[in-house]
Amino acid sequence: MRDADRIRVYGKEKYVLPARQRKERRFSIRVGDVVRGLNLNGRAPAVCSALKTSEFLQSNDLHLVDTSGPKSGQSTTVIYTYEFVGAKQSSPRAEDSWSRLRGALRDVFAELGGGEAYLRAERSGFYPMKEDE
Repeated sequence: MRDADRIRVYGKEKYVLPARQRKERRFSIRVGDVVRGLNLNGRAPAVCSALKTSEFLQSNDLHLVDTSGPKSGQSTTVIYTYEFVGAKQSSPRAEDSWSRLRGALRDVFAELGGGEAYLRAERSGFYPMKEDE
Protein backbone atom coordinates (compact mmCIF):
# COMPACT_ATOMS: atom_id res chain seq x y z
CA MET A 1 0.00 0.00 0.00
CA ARG A 2 1.33 3.43 -0.94
CA ASP A 3 1.99 6.04 1.75
CA ALA A 4 -0.84 8.25 0.45
CA ASP A 5 -3.32 5.38 0.78
CA ARG A 6 -2.07 4.54 4.27
CA ILE A 7 -2.47 8.19 5.28
CA ARG A 8 -6.04 8.36 3.94
CA VAL A 9 -7.04 5.11 5.66
CA TYR A 10 -5.46 6.27 8.93
CA GLY A 11 -7.24 9.62 8.68
CA LYS A 12 -10.55 7.91 8.12
CA GLU A 13 -10.19 5.36 10.91
CA LYS A 14 -8.58 7.63 13.49
CA TYR A 15 -10.46 10.91 12.85
CA VAL A 16 -13.37 10.73 10.40
CA LEU A 17 -15.24 7.71 11.75
CA PRO A 18 -14.96 8.72 15.44
CA ALA A 19 -16.14 12.26 14.62
CA ARG A 20 -19.07 10.85 12.66
CA GLN A 21 -19.98 8.55 15.56
CA ARG A 22 -19.91 11.52 17.96
CA LYS A 23 -22.24 13.34 15.52
CA GLU A 24 -19.83 16.26 15.18
CA ARG A 25 -20.33 18.70 12.32
CA ARG A 26 -16.66 19.71 12.27
CA PHE A 27 -13.39 18.15 13.32
CA SER A 28 -9.69 18.82 12.82
CA ILE A 29 -6.63 16.77 11.95
CA ARG A 30 -3.15 17.93 12.93
CA VAL A 31 -0.54 16.76 10.43
CA GLY A 32 2.05 16.10 13.16
CA ASP A 33 -0.30 13.63 14.86
CA VAL A 34 -0.63 11.65 11.64
CA VAL A 35 3.14 11.75 11.05
CA ARG A 36 3.74 10.33 14.53
CA GLY A 37 0.88 7.82 14.31
CA LEU A 38 2.20 6.32 11.08
CA ASN A 39 5.89 6.87 11.87
CA LEU A 40 6.37 8.96 8.72
CA ASN A 41 9.15 11.19 10.01
CA GLY A 42 10.14 13.78 7.42
CA ARG A 43 7.06 13.05 5.31
CA ALA A 44 4.85 15.97 6.43
CA PRO A 45 4.39 17.19 2.82
CA ALA A 46 3.04 13.76 1.83
CA VAL A 47 0.62 13.81 4.76
CA CYS A 48 -0.51 17.33 3.87
CA SER A 49 -1.11 16.32 0.28
CA ALA A 50 -3.03 13.17 1.15
CA LEU A 51 -5.33 14.87 3.66
CA LYS A 52 -6.50 17.53 1.22
CA THR A 53 -6.97 15.42 -1.89
CA SER A 54 -10.39 15.23 -3.49
CA GLU A 55 -10.19 11.44 -3.08
CA PHE A 56 -10.01 11.78 0.72
CA LEU A 57 -12.69 14.47 0.83
CA GLN A 58 -15.17 12.75 -1.48
CA SER A 59 -14.79 9.25 -0.08
CA ASN A 60 -15.57 10.58 3.42
CA ASP A 61 -18.19 13.19 2.43
CA LEU A 62 -16.03 16.03 3.72
CA HIS A 63 -15.48 19.67 2.89
CA LEU A 64 -12.18 21.31 3.87
CA VAL A 65 -13.25 24.51 5.65
CA ASP A 66 -9.98 25.76 7.12
CA THR A 67 -6.24 25.25 6.95
CA SER A 68 -4.03 26.78 9.60
CA GLY A 69 -0.29 26.73 9.91
CA PRO A 70 2.72 28.21 8.14
CA LYS A 71 2.43 29.80 4.69
CA SER A 72 4.16 26.84 3.06
CA GLY A 73 1.30 24.58 4.18
CA GLN A 74 3.79 21.73 4.43
CA SER A 75 4.54 21.31 8.13
CA THR A 76 3.69 19.12 11.09
CA THR A 77 1.97 22.16 12.61
CA VAL A 78 -0.64 22.37 9.83
CA ILE A 79 -4.18 21.74 11.04
CA TYR A 80 -6.97 20.87 8.61
CA THR A 81 -10.56 21.50 9.71
CA TYR A 82 -13.25 19.53 7.92
CA GLU A 83 -17.03 19.65 7.86
CA PHE A 84 -19.32 16.76 7.00
CA VAL A 85 -21.52 17.11 3.93
CA GLY A 86 -23.96 14.77 2.23
CA ALA A 87 -26.21 12.05 3.51
CA LYS A 88 -23.72 10.12 5.65
CA GLN A 89 -23.71 12.78 8.36
CA SER A 90 -27.04 13.99 9.65
CA SER A 91 -27.40 16.57 12.32
CA PRO A 92 -28.80 15.06 15.54
CA ARG A 93 -31.24 17.97 15.87
CA ALA A 94 -32.27 18.13 12.21
CA GLU A 95 -35.71 16.74 12.92
CA ASP A 96 -36.57 18.58 16.11
CA SER A 97 -39.56 20.93 16.27
CA TRP A 98 -37.54 24.13 16.12
CA SER A 99 -35.72 23.07 12.95
CA ARG A 100 -39.01 22.23 11.23
CA LEU A 101 -40.58 25.54 12.30
CA ARG A 102 -37.60 27.69 11.37
CA GLY A 103 -38.25 29.50 8.11
CA ALA A 104 -41.92 28.54 8.05
CA LEU A 105 -43.04 32.11 7.22
CA ARG A 106 -40.29 32.74 4.69
CA ASP A 107 -42.73 32.55 1.74
CA VAL A 108 -45.27 34.81 3.47
CA PHE A 109 -42.68 37.50 4.12
CA ALA A 110 -41.39 37.17 0.54
CA GLU A 111 -44.90 37.92 -0.78
CA LEU A 112 -44.98 41.04 1.39
CA GLY A 113 -41.63 42.31 0.12
CA GLY A 114 -39.43 40.73 2.77
CA GLY A 115 -39.31 40.88 6.55
CA GLU A 116 -37.98 44.44 6.73
CA ALA A 117 -40.66 45.78 4.37
CA TYR A 118 -43.35 44.03 6.38
CA LEU A 119 -42.09 45.52 9.66
CA ARG A 120 -41.84 49.02 8.15
CA ALA A 121 -45.43 48.81 6.91
CA GLU A 122 -46.67 47.59 10.27
CA ARG A 123 -44.81 50.31 12.16
CA SER A 124 -46.00 53.07 9.85
CA GLY A 125 -49.63 52.16 10.53
CA PHE A 126 -49.21 51.59 14.24
CA TYR A 127 -49.71 55.13 15.48
CA PRO A 128 -52.87 57.07 14.56
CA MET A 129 -52.51 59.96 12.13
CA LYS A 130 -51.97 63.36 13.77
CA GLU A 131 -54.32 65.21 11.40
CA ASP A 132 -56.73 66.06 14.23
CA GLU A 133 -54.25 68.38 15.95
